[in-house]
Amino acid sequence: MRPDSAVPASGPRPDNAPVLSAAEIQVIGAGLAGCEAALQLGQAGFRVLLKDIKPASYTPAHTNPDFAELVCSNSLKGEDPYSNACGLLKAEMRAFGSVMLEAADATRVPAGGALAVDRDRFAAYITDKIRSSPGIRTVCEEVRSVPSGPCIICTGPLTTGPLNDDISRICGSPLHFYDASAPIVSRESIDMSKAFLGDRYGKGGDDYINCPLSKEEYYAFVHELLSAEKAELHSFEKREIFEGCMPVEVMASRGEDSLRFANFKPVGLSGPAGERHFAVLQLRRETESGEAYNLVGCQTNLKFGEQKRVFSMIPALRNAEFLRYGVMHRNTFLNSPQCLNADFSLKTDPMVFFAGQITGVEGYVESAASGILAARHLISRLTGREPSVPGDDTVMGALSRHISAETDNFQPMNANFGILRPLETPVRDRKARYHALAERSLKSIQAYLRLA
Repeated sequence: MRPDSAVPASGPRPDNAPVLSAAEIQVIGAGLAGCEAALQLGQAGFRVLLKDIKPASYTPAHTNPDFAELVCSNSLKGEDPYSNACGLLKAEMRAFGSVMLEAADATRVPAGGALAVDRDRFAAYITDKIRSSPGIRTVCEEVRSVPSGPCIICTGPLTTGPLNDDISRICGSPLHFYDASAPIVSRESIDMSKAFLGDRYGKGGDDYINCPLSKEEYYAFVHELLSAEKAELHSFEKREIFEGCMPVEVMASRGEDSLRFANFKPVGLSGPAGERHFAVLQLRRETESGEAYNLVGCQTNLKFGEQKRVFSMIPALRNAEFLRYGVMHRNTFLNSPQCLNADFSLKTDPMVFFAGQITGVEGYVESAASGILAARHLISRLTGREPSVPGDDTVMGALSRHISAETDNFQPMNANFGILRPLETPVRDRKARYHALAERSLKSIQAYLRLA
């Protein structure tokens, strides 16, 4: 399909735009990236056909019939753009009118300095937004092959078999890694006589439930964690585990104290009387009403019975009711530098775009950002302009370059300050350096939008 074969549903046509015939732009997959892409296109006046397999069928990780389902953590990470790269990415995305952040603001739950949401209300909010958009039509359908453009493929890391095979044929065999989610327990089953409320360093008030362990309790827990029976994974290799979502048992295998310096670190957490603890597990609210809590950092591949046995060794969780056990599944992603341009389009077909985790951006926020960018770049191409990628002084631009930069070992990438172009004048103090990088990025993204 040529660039002049899609038409805006409404609104004035730019003076330099070609005359377009009536058609719909296909967006395949209604996750975070797909919903962001569909709404960017719809708001620009284009007709969109959004396809997803739900609710007729589900991937192994999905259970909610709504779009934009969060399948692992309910946290979208930190909000402060001056100290957290994911917070900076959020600030950039807000300038583009991100629906994910609009939904997160409307459905947030207390989480200190992080932006966490009630996952069911979050998905419902975005689903309502999609279904009420006059330019977007939704269809429950399994797409089995890569469609002709213009289209954006946002099928995520669990792309179904036939489409996955066709993508592999076009792009080469996908790479893969294993991803995991953490258990969720009921609030009323937590023994608060063995826990205390509070966020690290007093930020955010009493947003987290903190479950302390003594030295003896901690080492006993680690011993049982390492010896517990794991669920079977075919062709499983440790090198395939993504560092950003590592199972707690794999982290523990790196040394008996490794958890005390990661998921169970006690730093900044004091009990009601100011007492210090050897190790602390934090629980984060899953729902607005606070009836469910997530075991922060405890994504796992243990068998369900073993999860209950081992995590119940934590004093505050002795009688915990598990509302959901952790699961682990294989995620796939493209060898993007071989097949994608920095604007997320196929090197072999400039009207076919990819977005989301399948491209090698890792994380909820990063996936949504790629959906925004893919849609914006497709809009440029449909209106007779060449896409312009944000500068590498922005997180959005740096991630775009990551998925397209030649490398012998392409791996998924989260937002981090290290991928930004260095400051012209080096700043040694980390806090001051991050602040300067954020100031530069926010100015750059505003300049980009003025020229877009």
